[in-house]
Amino acid sequence: MRGDDAPPVLEVPMSPARWFYLVAAAIGTVVPWAFFGSFLADEGLDLGAFIEALFVNGPAGGFSADVLISATVFWVWSHADARRLGVEGWWRVVPATLLVGLSLAFPLYLFWRQGVIVSGSTGAAEPSTGSGPLVMPSRT
Repeated sequence: MRGDDAPPVLEVPMSPARWFYLVAAAIGTVVPWAFFGSFLADEGLDLGAFIEALFVNGPAGGFSADVLISATVFWVWSHADARRLGVEGWWRVVPATLLVGLSLAFPLYLFWRQGVIVSGSTGAAEPSTGSGPLVMPSRT
C-alpha cells in the first residue's frame, strides 16, 4: 500500500522498440554467460587466466580489443546522453558491462533511454533540441 507522500509511479508503455531492447538484453546476458560458464567450470575464478584467454591469439585479441574500445566509447556516449535526456541510473551500465558485457549494457541502456523518450518526461540536465550532433554538456 502506498503512503500519501510516496512519489507517483510513472508507467511507461512497452513500445515494440522497448520489447526488442529488453529481449536483446536477455539474449545478450545468456549467450556470453554460456561461454563464461564453460570457462569458469574449467578454470575457476582465475582472473589472470581469463585475461590471458582474451588475447590468446590474433583473432581473440582483435575481438577483445574491439569490445574494450567499444565499451569505453559506449560509457562516454551513454553518460552524456543520459545527462542530456535525464535517463536516471546511468551508472548501472558499468556493472552490466563488467559483469556480462556490452551485449547486455547497450540494449539495456537503450531500453531505459527509450522509456524516457516514450514517456516524454525527460528530466534532462540541459535542454535538448533532439537534432544536430551530440555535444558533451558543459560543466560551468
